[in-house]
Amino acid sequence: MFRFVVASALLVTTTTSALHSEPFTADVWADNWFEMRIDGLQVAEDSVPITTERSFNAERFTFDADRPFVIGLVAMDFRENDTGLEYIGTQRQQMGDGGVILQIRDATGALAVVSDADWRCLVIHTAPTDTSCEDEASPIAGEGACRFEAMAEPEGWDNADFDASYWPAATIHSAAAVDPKDGYDDITWDPSAAFIWGPDLERSNTVLCRAVVE
Repeated sequence: MFRFVVASALLVTTTTSALHSEPFTADVWADNWFEMRIDGLQVAEDSVPITTERSFNAERFTFDADRPFVIGLVAMDFRENDTGLEYIGTQRQQMGDGGVILQIRDATGALAVVSDADWRCLVIHTAPTDTSCEDEASPIAGEGACRFEAMAEPEGWDNADFDASYWPAATIHSAAAVDPKDGYDDITWDPSAAFIWGPDLERSNTVLCRAVVE
């Protein structure tokens, strides 16, 4: 699936800033779900709910912003609960896997930014801590192999004055590992755009990724 969304204008607190903001077009493919913020304000959210089976798809949307600006990307893989598993209690019970790729172009069509190793990504939900959890007959979050690690979003992490220098660099994953479907092939991706995520495609369930566009 491929969708086009026009995001609401951004950074319009004064007439002057609105006049100087630039239009940008973003392409994002995510497994399973994403939200994008610019300088702390949401400009897009995946139109397919994360609870939809096979909820990965491509989105194209536009937004206005003043350079430099901070991109805050929230990326989530589906999980039924804090075990990190999906299809619990069925023969398909398993850990899911994630992955996100994006590119943003300015009004001239020039690349403003792509997802690559220059991004900083913080994993705020990891589960299960032991992969044998997916073989449990009755997995219970927080018990045994099904323990998890979770934290809240750091306050202001998607704003310009936040220090993300201690965050790990985004982990690059191959297209073969992510195995993108539904909408990915509808977009002509720049060769420099890469799939990013936390260090583990299966156990890193919620990832905050951040980049500055100069």
